[in-house]
Amino acid sequence: MSTTPEDQSAASEPQQPEHAVEQQPEVAEIREPALTSSVESGNVRIRRAPKFAPFLIIGGGVGAIVTFILTMAFPVDPVVGFGALFGYFSLFGIPAGVALGALVVLILDRVSIARSRAATVEHETVEPESYEGTLE
Repeated sequence: MSTTPEDQSAASEPQQPEHAVEQQPEVAEIREPALTSSVESGNVRIRRAPKFAPFLIIGGGVGAIVTFILTMAFPVDPVVGFGALFGYFSLFGIPAGVALGALVVLILDRVSIARSRAATVEHETVEPESYEGTLE
């Protein structure tokens, strides 16, 4: 024997006790933080400036190479030797090459200042608005 409800539509719906009151849980209101933005504008000059360190290093290397070539070009004193003579003249040749590299980079820097262009820039800062009250 099977027990079937007499009303089929009532059987498909879930039955709840009549004394239970349906309550929705309170959902905290979620809101996006308001953003404040500020825009600053100004004039700048744009130029391609050379880097100093590579010019100084290359100048020192060229000074060492020129010192080596000049040391080989003249006869060497057998009492002193080639290595000591090259080391002694390197004390003058390498700083001279570094100084020439610095002179070249300073000239290129002045040329880049003359070729600079004026531009207008805008800097936009976006920050969240501060909250008032307490955190829960």
